[in-house]
Amino acid sequence: MLLRRSKVPAEEAIERLVGLQAQVPADPYIGLFARSSGFRPREVSRSIVERTAVRLPLMRATIHLVTARDCLALRPVMQSVLARRFAASPFARDLRGMDLDDLTAVGRTLLGERPLTRPELGRRLHERFSDRPATSLAYAISFLVPVVQIPPRGLWGQAGQATWTTVEAWLGRPLPTEPGLGLDDAVLRYLASFGPSTVADIQAWSGLAGMRDPMERLRPTLRSFRDDRGRELFDVPDGPPPGPDLPAPPRFLPSYDNALLGHADRRRIIADEHRAAGIGKPTVLVDGFVRGTWSIDRGDGGATLTVRTFGRLVARHRAEVIEEAERLVSFAASEATHRRVRVIEWEGMTGPSGPGPG
Repeated sequence: MLLRRSKVPAEEAIERLVGLQAQVPADPYIGLFARSSGFRPREVSRSIVERTAVRLPLMRATIHLVTARDCLALRPVMQSVLARRFAASPFARDLRGMDLDDLTAVGRTLLGERPLTRPELGRRLHERFSDRPATSLAYAISFLVPVVQIPPRGLWGQAGQATWTTVEAWLGRPLPTEPGLGLDDAVLRYLASFGPSTVADIQAWSGLAGMRDPMERLRPTLRSFRDDRGRELFDVPDGPPPGPDLPAPPRFLPSYDNALLGHADRRRIIADEHRAAGIGKPTVLVDGFVRGTWSIDRGDGGATLTVRTFGRLVARHRAEVIEEAERLVSFAASEATHRRVRVIEWEGMTGPSGPGPG
């Protein structure tokens, strides 16, 4: 959906992308703006309020925006990812020797009674488990119990504390107890959006371990390729990559878009010398590759979108970037009384310590 914007309902776009990174609450809106023709933020906000879309920890144990259907399908698949991330965290070290089943049962009950912020949950849990740090108790529930963040968190143009409740309490439906075919479906849908991909790519996107056996099981249904390093890549049968001459118009992506994070080998979208400067920041795609970063500054009722490129852009690309930037600032800062775009071209920049603006 980055080569050509699609005119599809927001929930369909969210499912096509197998969710959007949502740790920064506005990021899914920016990601959908880059991919959807005629996208309106109120579509997503309405879905969150009406509980047909939710925000919760999923792939890589990070917050994603998914539809309610995908929440129920994907959360059991990602249980092992969340449990492993918790086990490696300092919170788990604080809780050594505890009966975690007892802790999660209490946490599930508390969040089922009413939504709580993490500090509130920690205080309530500490009343029961007074010999353990409240913060670690609360984080254990975030990792080990299927929970969602509720609005107003995640609504366009609104702020709100991260407040949690259980998936079951919010959606009124139980989660499947076994991943079942959910794993195969998740992999196939990932490949449809981000393939061709190696096994390592699939693991980097999901956070899942031990994916070689599942991929062998799926092999008869997939196409395979070899990359420039001889590694095997898999794709769905009707998803061969576009030709090298297909135009890739400029696109502005949010900080942690899965187009950047969804592969172990990120050379397909960002050069190694630009990774330190680009990963974790809102990025600009030019001809299909990350060629800079962007930010919006607000003040005095106005908004300025600044593009910082990794080197000089040819005149045609520069004009296209400015045109797309003007669309984005009108979308993201619609309330501003005046808006402008500026482009700073960084000659020879290879990282944060590169030369100053040219």
